[in-house]
Amino acid sequence: MDIEHMHQRVKEQLAADRYEHTMRVTETAIELAKRFNVNVEEVKVAALLHDYAKNIDEQELKKYIIKFNLPEELLAYHAELWHGPVASKLVEEQFNINNEAILRAIYYHTTGRAQMGPVELVVFLADYIEPGRNFPAVHGVREEAKQDLSLAVRSALKHTIIFLLTKDATIHPDTFLAYNYLTKITGVK
Repeated sequence: MDIEHMHQRVKEQLAADRYEHTMRVTETAIELAKRFNVNVEEVKVAALLHDYAKNIDEQELKKYIIKFNLPEELLAYHAELWHGPVASKLVEEQFNINNEAILRAIYYHTTGRAQMGPVELVVFLADYIEPGRNFPAVHGVREEAKQDLSLAVRSALKHTIIFLLTKDATIHPDTFLAYNYLTKITGVK
């Protein structure tokens, strides 16, 4: 995996603001990986490529969902959730990446899922707490991220669920499953 080649392709693929976000997520993810002893190389690749499909329009994303035989249920949820699964398939196809930890981290970076692996947890959290994010809940999650990866991801999921509920938005089942799983394994009551 040639990281410089990937970096160049990401820069070409994304709008400037999305590229800057991706660079902040990558830096944050590397810090978290080092802090929590997670494979830095896998995290770096997954974070760099997590939004690879973000600037693809909805109609094109729909075509990719069908082309890649992704679950059609995705189409029942907000289009914001589509770019992760599509990106995981594009990355596999265009960069010949078959590392499951990397592909799952890209696929689930918007919804989470039960039993996320360490790379998934780091990329999910980095995307939520990167320094460009500024909303009330992020500050507490950043503090938790200094101590406990699973608790911080659980908090990010909790605040995401609350936010979506206040918007009367649909919530993907994987988000609830991720929250419930992390609540169970962290012992939070």
